[in-house]
Amino acid sequence: MRNILIVGATQGLGHSLALQYAKAGFSVYATARYSVPQTATPNLHWISKIDITDQGAGRRIAAHWEEGTKIDLLVICAGYFATESLDELNYDKQVRMYKTVAIAPPFLIHHLVTAGLLKTNSKVVLVGSEGGSIGLRHEVGGGGNYGGHGSKAALNMVGKLLSIDLKPKGIVVGIVHTGYLRKENKDGFFEIGDKHAVKPDEAAVALRTWVDTFDMEKAGQFWSVRGAADIKTAEAVLGPLDTLPTPLELPW
Repeated sequence: MRNILIVGATQGLGHSLALQYAKAGFSVYATARYSVPQTATPNLHWISKIDITDQGAGRRIAAHWEEGTKIDLLVICAGYFATESLDELNYDKQVRMYKTVAIAPPFLIHHLVTAGLLKTNSKVVLVGSEGGSIGLRHEVGGGGNYGGHGSKAALNMVGKLLSIDLKPKGIVVGIVHTGYLRKENKDGFFEIGDKHAVKPDEAAVALRTWVDTFDMEKAGQFWSVRGAADIKTAEAVLGPLDTLPTPLELPW
């Protein structure tokens, strides 16, 4: 594995992944929705003005890619989440969640495949959430957040279908839950958040370790790379936490 593309890399998990892979010597292409960070990092190449919800995002990425090389690993981290309750729903925000999380990825991947950048032995990782698992929904976790859960459940279906369509081309597709990330405030400090929340750097390390084991046997599967520690409903649905492995394959 040599060339890595990370879509949605200006903050959070995507940013940590980009920096870690670049530091490890990989050639990393990272996208930004608007402007790119001004600090230069060896092996890290920024592509600006890539909005994943734009149908032409994949073509614009291809235009910046080095001719004659392929994408060995594609990680789509771009996402959008807005809280909701049954009493306070927001139609426009739900539409934005579905467009960003579930509708955009197959269009972007289609253009990268068409451009010849994703080919045999390429890996595609879609960063989702355990919140998209219907099987893990339980009274313990409560209801609400219809757009957030629904769009992630839709991503699971999209990932499964992509894995079927791309398997004959030798391209493996999987979906992952990387854990709930601690938020970085305007001063650059990470808020504590939930007791199981982790900094993006920690989640990135766990994801990179999982990617090293990711092959066609895991095509179309849904994995929590850090196990069940931060999944509130895991014990109620899957059993005692100390019996569950890490990484953990999640139910749809």
